[in-house]
Amino acid sequence: MADRRSTETEDAHALREQALPWAVIGAGVHGLSALKALRQLGVPAVGFDRASEVGGNWDFGGPTSRVHESTHTISTKPFTQFPDFPMPASYPDYPSHVQAQDYIKRYASHFGLYDHIKFGCEVTAISAGSQVDITIKDLLTDASSTERFAGVVIANGHNWHPKLPYYPGLPLFRGERLHSADYKSAEQLRGKRVLIVGAGNTGCDIAVEAAIVADAAYHSSRRGYWYSPKYALGRPSDQVADLLLALRVPLAVRRVIFAAVVRLVVGDLTRFGMAKPDHRFFETHPVVNQLLPYFVGHGKVTPKPDIERFDEDSVEFTDGSTAKVDTVVFATGYLATFPFAADELLNIRDGRPHLGRQIFSPAHPGVVVSGLIQPDSGQWTLAHWQGMLIAHYARASRDRPADAAAFAQRVAEQVEQRYTGGAEYADTSRHNFEVAHQEYLACLQDDIRVLEGSR
Repeated sequence: MADRRSTETEDAHALREQALPWAVIGAGVHGLSALKALRQLGVPAVGFDRASEVGGNWDFGGPTSRVHESTHTISTKPFTQFPDFPMPASYPDYPSHVQAQDYIKRYASHFGLYDHIKFGCEVTAISAGSQVDITIKDLLTDASSTERFAGVVIANGHNWHPKLPYYPGLPLFRGERLHSADYKSAEQLRGKRVLIVGAGNTGCDIAVEAAIVADAAYHSSRRGYWYSPKYALGRPSDQVADLLLALRVPLAVRRVIFAAVVRLVVGDLTRFGMAKPDHRFFETHPVVNQLLPYFVGHGKVTPKPDIERFDEDSVEFTDGSTAKVDTVVFATGYLATFPFAADELLNIRDGRPHLGRQIFSPAHPGVVVSGLIQPDSGQWTLAHWQGMLIAHYARASRDRPADAAAFAQRVAEQVEQRYTGGAEYADTSRHNFEVAHQEYLACLQDDIRVLEGSR
């Protein structure tokens, strides 16, 4: 019996020695956490990124960064930081993008990830057979090569490819048009008559900056939203919300509490000319901005409904009002695109991937995605646990392929499962990847236990 166990150990060791590495596309938060987890669990892995530095969206000035000079996180340190690498105690509740990027760089250094990332490399194609072949273009030399991997983690992000709307007359408009992806500084708005389109967090932030430096600021939104303050009941609002979840306060009661807080802190938004929310709390992605109502109340931002049409130097809204503007900022979100992968590989239907746990492709067991989520709280804790699940799965695929295959098949049958925490999310593309963080986190951790238990 001892000889048999010894043989099995030797066979497993030989299998590990022969195993191909995994590829990780992207060196942002999700790519780094996946790369770290894979290597931590003994799975060889190499990362690829177009930029010359880690950070992705937080690498201000980088090719896929979408932050601007005044960007701060909308979640606080406990829900932004990685669980195994706390943010410095000196950081404020809501760190700036400079602090966030410095933290990400120190995370990569601490876990020795720089040695395993190839920068200045663009992945141009993925083909999947028994393994995964990836074509990589060196952006410095323009040379391309194809390498083979055991699997690939796609972590290229979903907030980099601008989604631009069309309105009647827009081609006639002679003023400046830009997407929020190209917005970097309030100086781009100084002294101008600005229209901001879109009421997500970015659109509201830009409207606030326009209120300070522009000659006139108009803010167009198709619907009304709840504007959550960054602090509630004497604490950061996301910490209050998480405490209520931990105490198992029912959703209906949490809605009443937060609606009451908003009424006390902000008041009736319709009094300022802002649209009344057409949904209940937690049915849309939280908009964390208490300054927008402040500047609307001071007449520095004029709220407007949806756009009817553009003219050469003006815009007409659906309520019949008009405004003279010379600059339009479309804060209208992004499309999740994967230019290096065929739609079939990621089970893309209705313009979006349908994946088990929003991670696992039912089309190929070696193709997984990290970061295709938009949580109601901080992103980076979930990035850590997505990375850990992927790493456990990759290790099982190498060491116990039958167990990994059974897990992949079970998860593939759940591609339509949503993690809403009981809420009914708004039926918009913005909410395709919305998750209630506590429910989703519990699911990831359950899956890890399943994969660990089959060892």
